[in-house]
Amino acid sequence: MEESSFTDGKILQPLLSFALPVLLALFLQAMYGAIDLMIVGKFASSADVSAVSTGSQIMATLTSLVSSFAMGTTILLGQQIGGGKRAEGGRTVGTAVLMFTAIAVFMSLALLIFAPQVGRIMNAPAEAFEQTVDYIRICGSGMLVIVAYNLIGCIFRGIGDSRTPLITVAIASIFNVAGDMILCAGFQMGAKGAAVATVFAQIMSVIISLWIIKGRKLPFDFCREDLRICRKHLRKMIGFGAPIALQDLLVSISFLIILAIVNGMGVVASAGVGVAEKVCAFIMLISSAFMQSISAFVAQNFGAGRMDRARKALHYGTAVSFAIGIVMFAVTFFHGNVLAGIFSSDGKVVQAAFEYLKAYAIDCLFTAVFFCYTGFYNGIGRTRFVMLQGILGAFMVRVPVSYLMSLEAHPSLFHIGLATPMSSVLQLVLCVSFMFILKKRKAL
Repeated sequence: MEESSFTDGKILQPLLSFALPVLLALFLQAMYGAIDLMIVGKFASSADVSAVSTGSQIMATLTSLVSSFAMGTTILLGQQIGGGKRAEGGRTVGTAVLMFTAIAVFMSLALLIFAPQVGRIMNAPAEAFEQTVDYIRICGSGMLVIVAYNLIGCIFRGIGDSRTPLITVAIASIFNVAGDMILCAGFQMGAKGAAVATVFAQIMSVIISLWIIKGRKLPFDFCREDLRICRKHLRKMIGFGAPIALQDLLVSISFLIILAIVNGMGVVASAGVGVAEKVCAFIMLISSAFMQSISAFVAQNFGAGRMDRARKALHYGTAVSFAIGIVMFAVTFFHGNVLAGIFSSDGKVVQAAFEYLKAYAIDCLFTAVFFCYTGFYNGIGRTRFVMLQGILGAFMVRVPVSYLMSLEAHPSLFHIGLATPMSSVLQLVLCVSFMFILKKRKAL
C-alpha cells in the first residue's frame, strides 16, 4: 500500500503495476451499475430496468463530473510530490476537501428538488417515470459520500498509490452486492432498492476507508490547519480540473442526448441501450485505466522535469492499450449478445443491446490510443486542449450523427451507435496533431 515514485528507474513495469489496481478499481466501480441492472433485470420489470438505465446514467454523469474536476487535485498533487513539495501537498488536500464538500451539498439539494424535471428532460418512458425519479432522489441524497468516495481515490492516485482506491471500491462493491440481493431480489424493491443499496455501500466504503488510511505515512504534510482554502492552490486545481470536468460534462450530456433520442423509440430500445452502456463500461476499462495511470505518471515526471520519461510512458502505454483494444473489439463485435445476456433475460432487449454494441466494438480501437494521449496531456497540465477535443468530438460529430441516424424510416441502433467511433476518429486526429504542434514549438 505504499505510494510510488515514478521519477526514477524503469518505466513500463511501474506503469503497469500502477495501472493494474486502477483497472481492478474501475472494474469494480463498473460493477455498481452493472449489478444493479443485472439483478433488477432478473427480478423486476422492463420499466425498472429502464429506470435504472436512465437514472444510473444521470448519476454516472454527475459522478464523472466530480471525478474529472478532482483530476485537478490529482495533477497538482502529483506535480508537488514529484517536486518534493510536502507542505504544499497538504494545503492542496485541505483545500480540496472543503471545496468538494460544498459541491456535494449543492448537487444533493439540486437532485432532491429537480428530480422530476431531470426525468422529463431525459424523456424517461411514462411507465418508468416514477421509478426513475425515485432512483435519482435516493442517489442524490447520498452525494456527500459519493463525492468523498471519489475524492479519496483521486488524492491517492496523485501520490502514486493506486491500491488504496482499489480497497475503497472493493469495500463498496461487497456491500452493494449484498444490498442488491436483499432489497431487489429479496424484497422486490426494483429500481428503488438498487438506489438504496448503492448509497449505503458507498457510505460504508468511506467510513471503513478513512479508518484504514488513518495513521498511514503519507508523502505530504497534513494537519488540521491545512483544512482551509488556499487560494493559490484553489486556482491551480480549478485551472487544471475545470476544463476536464467541463469536457466530461459536455461529453456525458452528448450521451444523455443520445439516450433521450433512444428513449423516444420505446422501452425495449431504452432498456437495450441501457444494457449496452453497462457492457461498454467494462470494455472501455483498459483504455480508462491507462489514461488515469499515464496522467499520474506524467504529472510526477513533469513536476520533476523528466519529460523524457513522460514521453516514453505515453508510447509504452499506447502500445499495450491498443493491443488489448484489438481483443476487446473482436469479443464485443462477434459475441456482444453473450455479454448483453448477462444483464437481461429479455431476448428483445439483448438483441437491441447487441446491435448497439457492434458500433462500440469499433470504438475500442480508437479509444485505446486517444485515451492515452488524453492522460498525457492531463499530466502536463494541458487540460484546455483535452476539453476542446472532447467538446468538438461530442458536438461536431456524436450528437449530430446520432440525431440524423434517428431520422431514418426504420432507425437502427447500430447506425446511431456509429456516431461514437466517428467522434473518436476526430479526437484521435486532434490529439496526434497537437503532439506535433508541441514538438515543433519545443514545448515538450
